Amino acid sequence: MAEQIETSLGPPDGAVTSAETARRSEDVPDADEAPADRGRRSSMSLLTRTNLVLAVSALLIVIIAVVALNVFVIEPIAERSANDEAALLVLSAQTWVELPPEARPYFELELAQNHDLIISAELEPLAEANLNQPYLSLLQDKLAERLGVPVTLLQGDELIWADVPMGGFELQIGFSPSRRDIQPLYVGIIIVVLGAGVVFFTSLFIVQRITRPLVQVAEKAEIFRGGENFEPLPEQGPRELVSLARNFNIMARDISALLSNRTTLLAGISHDLRTPLTRMRLALELLPDNVDPKLIERFERNLEAMDALIGDALRFARGTGERAQEVALAPFVADILGSFEQPIPLEVASADELHLSLAPGALQRVIVNLVSNGLQHGDDVRVRLIGRDIHVIDSGPGIPESARDQVFQPFFRLDSSRSAATGGSGLGLAIVQQLCQAQGWRVRIQSVHGGGTDVVVSL
Repeated sequence: MAEQIETSLGPPDGAVTSAETARRSEDVPDADEAPADRGRRSSMSLLTRTNLVLAVSALLIVIIAVVALNVFVIEPIAERSANDEAALLVLSAQTWVELPPEARPYFELELAQNHDLIISAELEPLAEANLNQPYLSLLQDKLAERLGVPVTLLQGDELIWADVPMGGFELQIGFSPSRRDIQPLYVGIIIVVLGAGVVFFTSLFIVQRITRPLVQVAEKAEIFRGGENFEPLPEQGPRELVSLARNFNIMARDISALLSNRTTLLAGISHDLRTPLTRMRLALELLPDNVDPKLIERFERNLEAMDALIGDALRFARGTGERAQEVALAPFVADILGSFEQPIPLEVASADELHLSLAPGALQRVIVNLVSNGLQHGDDVRVRLIGRDIHVIDSGPGIPESARDQVFQPFFRLDSSRSAATGGSGLGLAIVQQLCQAQGWRVRIQSVHGGGTDVVVSL
């Protein structure tokens, strides 16, 4: 069998290496991949979607809260505070003017100690203040409204000064710039950060409690193949999830029982049919010599066809409980192909020998059925190994895309005449599909450039 294995570092006859295949499969979606598989691979999980929805809604709530806080709380408070501060400055100037000169120093001291205001009748040449704080600009406008003349705020040392004309005097009143400073930006940032954090961790906790049982159901449904070793889902959590788990367990048990009964019934009937077939063969052997040989030959052909059909039915009903073994994939496939009378070339796209844990009997029946099916419909059949994918390629007429799912159904045949000369019993690909599902493998049909069919079994 060694001469049938073409192992090379480069891709033989247009084949690609397993690394390149993996890279391409990540970048370009498979054209023959089922839409459900593509949708399942590309769709987001329920946890991610729910968190995104909650995050967007929480962000909108925070934005609305910040805008409402600014419009209905911060701005009115700032305007009222600026108006009160302007009133205090004007009142201080009026009181200073009305006091006798000897009492004014005591009043100035009281303003400095109790109100952080510095009032002076000596004007200092100061530069205009940079009104980068919204509150200072608002205060300047309120002062101008109360005094009836434009007012300019000045910057001096660590204070902001306002020139206030009052009763024939030009007074300068200084106050701290941070006295009434407001920070709506910082308030918004705090609300956004803390609010988003609270919403995120709360939603994460709630959503995980909801989605964890759903993830378990999805995983069980993904691996469930109707076997008898099904482990039921835990029936716990909210009432709706308990009902979902209970009904899923009931459905899985019913399906397992149905498949088991079907397998037992089909295997029993097929096995029992072997006895009358044996009797019929014996009866043919005991017929007198004067019976027409052509009639006997037709009976023998019919018995052989019936025996082949029974064998296919037995293989269809059998074989889901085989235990996995460590197998060197390329030599194992080469041994299987060596059992055919017609040489079947094998191409291996990687120099590294791949060892897999799998059911060897199931894989043997899969490859034999696929190669036999290819030989029935094409003159040339070849097998190619690319990583964990086994490609069985024939040169036949191909399978229409509309029938690629139906050909895996029992007794379905593209040739509606059901002639034995153009095909078998219609169970070959059904057996392949059943064995692949039982072992967790994936089988799909692809087109071949230039005609033919490529059946891919992904281990």
